[in-house]
Amino acid sequence: MAWLLLLVPGAGAVGLCALRGHRGALLAASVGAMAATLVVGTWAAAAQPAASWRWGGGIVLTLAVEGLARVMVVLVPAIALPVVAYGAATMRHDPGLARLLALLCAFVAAMLVLVAAADLLTLLVGWELVGATSWALITHHWRDPDHPRLAGHAFLTTRAGDVGLVAAAAVTLGVAGTTDYAVLGSLRGWPAHVAGAGLLVAAAAKSAQLPFSPWLFSAMAGPTPVSALLHSATMVAAGAYALARIVPLLAGAMWLAAAVAALGAATAVAGGVVAAAQTDLKRALAASTSAQYGLVLVAVGAGSTAAAGAHLVNHALFKSLLFLGAGVALHVAGTLELGELRLGRVLPFTSTAFAVGALALAAVPPLGAARSKEEVLAASFHAGPWLGAAVVVAGFLSALYAGRLAVLSFGPGRPRGTRRGGAGPVERVALGALAVATVALAVLWLPGAGAMVEAAAGGRLFEASAWELPLSLAALAAAAGVLALLARRGRLVTLGLPPRLHSVLGSWVGLPGLARHAVVDPVLWVSATLAAFDDRVVDAGVRAAARVPVALSRAASWWGEPSLDGVVRALSGSTLRAGVLSRRFDEGGVDRAVEDLARGAGMAGRRSRRLQSGLAHQYYVIVAVGLAATVAVAALGR
Repeated sequence: MAWLLLLVPGAGAVGLCALRGHRGALLAASVGAMAATLVVGTWAAAAQPAASWRWGGGIVLTLAVEGLARVMVVLVPAIALPVVAYGAATMRHDPGLARLLALLCAFVAAMLVLVAAADLLTLLVGWELVGATSWALITHHWRDPDHPRLAGHAFLTTRAGDVGLVAAAAVTLGVAGTTDYAVLGSLRGWPAHVAGAGLLVAAAAKSAQLPFSPWLFSAMAGPTPVSALLHSATMVAAGAYALARIVPLLAGAMWLAAAVAALGAATAVAGGVVAAAQTDLKRALAASTSAQYGLVLVAVGAGSTAAAGAHLVNHALFKSLLFLGAGVALHVAGTLELGELRLGRVLPFTSTAFAVGALALAAVPPLGAARSKEEVLAASFHAGPWLGAAVVVAGFLSALYAGRLAVLSFGPGRPRGTRRGGAGPVERVALGALAVATVALAVLWLPGAGAMVEAAAGGRLFEASAWELPLSLAALAAAAGVLALLARRGRLVTLGLPPRLHSVLGSWVGLPGLARHAVVDPVLWVSATLAAFDDRVVDAGVRAAARVPVALSRAASWWGEPSLDGVVRALSGSTLRAGVLSRRFDEGGVDRAVEDLARGAGMAGRRSRRLQSGLAHQYYVIVAVGLAATVAVAALGR
């Protein structure tokens, strides 16, 4: 029955395609499909089913809802339900709405395959399906030539990292004869290192960690529901989830945990700087996604998959809430430039919901996100002081950019040109549900919640030192002070930085330009060089080789005309002459002899008929002559 995790949303995608001519039914059908998927996911989390399909050649695809997968099979459809409802309501006039909703359902199905995978090959299948459907979702408005280009950038960047997962699966299959997660602990030596490195590269690309982070900006070309789903509990979460499941098993790669933690810490700080410098609301939220999943990687590397799972769940809720709030802001203001928003008075309900998400992003107690961030902090300090210090800096930056986004997007004031209107009933329900769920996770502060998290995520939490919470609160206070100072001086948008530096910081500290000069341009140069080599060397050799048979053919033609052709003509003349002679011999010899024989036989026949006269005395004479001749012959024979 584990296959229902794939079949239910997959059937929903097919049904939505069939309903594209009935726009009024799309909202109910899409919400129904996601609600049914949520029911199946909840049942699977309780029953923990497993299923396998023997592909052939010793390859088996296996699904098993266990460990952190129990949380994810509920979280993914739980986030998708309000997001899909929001998309069906806000984009009801979009001609491609049925296709969009069907792709969202297919995307959820692919993600559920990924999180329920019990082996690297099944993980790879879900991994690739998530990447393919995300490309189709990002390029939804494909008639705009920029959207396919941006979707291609996001797709190719993540695909480059996917090679790592292919290598990990191939090495594991070749060495162990299977790709089951259970055999990863037995890998030693170079297979363990290859599997660990491949997994790290693939996860870094999927979860937008350094140096792959800039693709998230390209992914912003997709509609708001797509951004909300990709950045919360699905595609960007896939890499962090895979690391949380597999890193504890790869004991043979001793360096892997430290590398994961270091990568996460670097991305958390860099992403925080980028989010704080961004002037576009969705791009700032995208940069914060990289930073928050960096904290998840820190927890994984520090050995606390429970803290990683808790922060992943919190992030999924408040980040989808923030993206939907940004979508309402875009609909009302027509722009996402932070200097042109301040929609607090225009959109009071949305502003309140967005504020809840921003407080969670800033990790303000007693919200659940604050608790999960404290668990990440405890794990990081347990691993080492430098890692803990990086998490404190990342926490300060989180509070800084979360407060900045809340004030600039939904602070008081109404800019000129703002359209009236706001969130409709369905949008309000979606925003309200996510805000309530975000607040409800404050239960993580209650006694006994830690044990519940450990049981659900299948990991451990580290005990925090008494000074860690005051340190986090001090970082929050410092961020609030910086925000107040910037607001007083009117520098919240630019941070008081020179324009060039501000632009560089907001564009991933020059990573796109570095990638272009270090990767794209060299690859294009190598491609052009190889093309020239192919034209001037390889093709030249082929053309030279082709000239040889052409020359031989011409030589044979020149020699054949006076010689071979002459022989052929002589043979044909002799044959013709022999034919003429044969015809003459046939007509004058053979045919004449046949005709003479025929005439002789005819003459003998005519003369023999004369003996048939009917006169008895003639017959007696013939008999007597015959008898005499017989006696003579017999006598001569003696």
